[in-house]
Amino acid sequence: MIRLGVNIDHVATIRQARRALEPDPVHAATLAMLGGADGITIHLREDRRHINDRDVRILRQVVTNLLNLELSVADEIVGIACEVRPDQATLVPERREELTTEGGLDVVMHQAAVAKAMDRLKNAGIAVALFLDPDIRQIEIAKILGAKAVEIQTARYSDARTPSDRTKELASLCEATEFARQQGLHVHMGHGLNYENVRAVAAIPGVEELNIGHSIVSRAVLVGMERAVREMKEAMRG
Repeated sequence: MIRLGVNIDHVATIRQARRALEPDPVHAATLAMLGGADGITIHLREDRRHINDRDVRILRQVVTNLLNLELSVADEIVGIACEVRPDQATLVPERREELTTEGGLDVVMHQAAVAKAMDRLKNAGIAVALFLDPDIRQIEIAKILGAKAVEIQTARYSDARTPSDRTKELASLCEATEFARQQGLHVHMGHGLNYENVRAVAAIPGVEELNIGHSIVSRAVLVGMERAVREMKEAMRG
């Protein structure tokens, strides 16, 4: 069965809107796990715009299944990851002016910096995934660098507005998945997936994990986190 990683960053975003103590992403993670989440995903950004160091350290104690920490290749953040030791570290691109992660990590262009971060993480016993566009060359370099998994970004599929565009982007995801599997890589996906578009992605042969945040947190505001997670798992199963 395909795994669901629930990204709780936007719970912390709501907290930051008032610079308050609530809602606590730690509580959200607990409820998400009660709702059936197979893992919890968080992104510790350099500017700490939502998730902060305290969250990461407490979540490492609380999350009983899989804690996936998204991070840039910045030395400080990699150092925190090596200390906290999440179950999985997913290297992502990061720009301070972006609202959310835009596009995949360019491991072709930044191979040396990515390799350095990966070496530190792997030496700390942390499994490393790379967040990539559905691009064959990027996946090739991920394999060369020794990644355990790739998380293929689904933004172009999620943003497609016509049936033909969705079909085209879904085909691209299928092709990238098949190639990554041929390289012996585990395949995860995420970015912009919601209750309406998730089923087709969850049905791609070889995809092992989906990481979904904004859509689940948005639904949770209205119906509660446990129910929102259960409903996403039902949507994944179709």
